[in-house]
Amino acid sequence: MAGLTTFMTMAYILAVNPLILTGGTGMNWESVFLATAIGAGVMTIVMGLFVNFPVALAPGMGLNAYFATVVATSQGHFTYQSALAAVFVSGIIFIILTVTKVRQLLLVAVPDNIKHAITVGIGLFITIIGMKNSGLLAVAVSSFKDIKAGAFTDVLGAETVFHMGSLKDHNVILVIIGLLLISALMVLRVRGAILLGMLGTTIIAAFMGDVHMGKDVKWAPDFSQLTLFHFDFAGLLSTGIVTAIATFTFVELFDTFGTMVGTATRAGIMNNKEEGNRRVGKAMLFDAIGVSFGAAVGTSTVTAYVESAAGVAEGGRTGLTAVTTGVCFLIALFLAPIAALIPASATAAALIVVGVLMVQAIRQIDFTDFVVAIPAFLTIVLMPFTYNIANGVSFGIFSYVVLATVGRLGGKSKHKVHWLMWVLAVLIVARYAFIGSEG
Repeated sequence: MAGLTTFMTMAYILAVNPLILTGGTGMNWESVFLATAIGAGVMTIVMGLFVNFPVALAPGMGLNAYFATVVATSQGHFTYQSALAAVFVSGIIFIILTVTKVRQLLLVAVPDNIKHAITVGIGLFITIIGMKNSGLLAVAVSSFKDIKAGAFTDVLGAETVFHMGSLKDHNVILVIIGLLLISALMVLRVRGAILLGMLGTTIIAAFMGDVHMGKDVKWAPDFSQLTLFHFDFAGLLSTGIVTAIATFTFVELFDTFGTMVGTATRAGIMNNKEEGNRRVGKAMLFDAIGVSFGAAVGTSTVTAYVESAAGVAEGGRTGLTAVTTGVCFLIALFLAPIAALIPASATAAALIVVGVLMVQAIRQIDFTDFVVAIPAFLTIVLMPFTYNIANGVSFGIFSYVVLATVGRLGGKSKHKVHWLMWVLAVLIVARYAFIGSEG
């Protein structure tokens, strides 16, 4: 039940990832679809079998958009083969960092209050994903200048207004119905409430005429379209690609850390800190392998998925959850049209409810101590408001290092700063100074 729930909240990636990666990159839609399903399916099964961890992996949102942007805006200088090589190299870097225990040190170095804040921030991040995908959250723009459609364009605060979507929109109506349905089932303590709520919402959507089987449906995948090891390592000598590798590595480092810690905390795995750190550390190794494996089969960075929290909310605590999700991704190779029937509103309702469960960790944060309260708050709010997990983790870590040091020098606090936190603080400053906030 938990594995099916996780899959249904992630199934959108089968359609969205090919759409993003084929935008001006020269990549083939069917090739990316095959790579998405195989990369997610194989690595999620591996995570379940070898780590016994209820976390699913798939090509990461945000990193796939950055991948496509690097290629599409390079005017032919960087091919998608070069970008895949950059992802592959970033995976090798992660494997080295994990084998040498550097990544695992994060679990010891980062204070518990920041870890709890990461869980809360991810909860809000999941919620805003659900609200945006369903149209329940909409953005009105009254710009003083022309805005190119589909472009990431900075606008002034006065030019945008966040508001609720129109109740005339079927998606908005359906997500509200889904929220009420899932919430009622949870109040009644019905096992599988999230999954049953999603199925119920899908059935209602069908009666409303919002579920359609596409034309020219292909049930059997054409594996001859799969692109294996399409790498252009010569392109790695370019400064731009080096920058791309640095961005892939940095964002993935904090994204994965945040997702792993947040999901493990929600699953109760971190209740035993020693055992929890060991399992999360092992999970990080297979996550690193997944990055390079995804590039080898032809997709952008494969990483731990924050939607795994939906399965955990359904009671997923072991690797069986991940194995079930992985098998569903492989089956989706042959049943893609059925997976595509799940409306965005059904998935959105589930993600919003999962957000409720994740933010419960806020009770563990000591907001009376400003040395941890301010970094925790920044971690929480920057994830949803900048639409990026890594930004929240980065600002949380950097502000903690600064405030803990100021407090100790002023004799007002006794918070210690692990040496790795200093290293991370320097890397964070370098990242934003030389690469910028994009990606």
